Amino acid sequence: MKNTFYELNYSYDSLEPHIDSKTLEIHYSKHHQNYFNKFSEALDKYPELQEKSVEDILKDIDNVPEDIRDAVRNNGGGHYNHSFYWSVMQPGGPNRPSDDFANKIGGYEKFKDEFSHKSLSLFGSGWVWLVENQLGEFEIVQTKNQDCPLSVGKMPLLTIDLWEHAYYLKYQNRRAEYIDAWWSLINWDVVEKLYQNRP
Repeated sequence: MKNTFYELNYSYDSLEPHIDSKTLEIHYSKHHQNYFNKFSEALDKYPELQEKSVEDILKDIDNVPEDIRDAVRNNGGGHYNHSFYWSVMQPGGPNRPSDDFANKIGGYEKFKDEFSHKSLSLFGSGWVWLVENQLGEFEIVQTKNQDCPLSVGKMPLLTIDLWEHAYYLKYQNRRAEYIDAWWSLINWDVVEKLYQNRP
């Protein structure tokens, strides 16, 4: 099996006070683990898919066998999206982009306002992303449920999880407060390296 469960490189309490330790523990060890387990189960009868990374599978979702396509989209997407979300956060990480990257995304404050607005306006559960599209342009996009930008040819650079389980223990229905707090956790070094190392 080429895919393994993502290993957090920080402790459950290290994102306090922005994300509380109990939320992080349940989110990672229950929700994310469940997506990974169900993704692995979906691939059980297709050994050739087990040799591919989750990224490559999601990029080619239309060619995944139809009997497992929805399970792979939902659970493979859930695994990938969560792994990506953990990877772009870090306690005390540089939570402002470099001047050069800020200019590329149209200015930090403008970008922050647009990204926050997209996050607040997402109906139901899903994600908001900064991506690079096929034309090499930056976009801020919403995805529903566990859909992933990779499946429509867009390269993720940053994401926020907007399922209620990501914030409900601390913020209840106050999504705006969670979004405001999340900006303090972004590791822009990781975001910029993703951009610099893109294919």
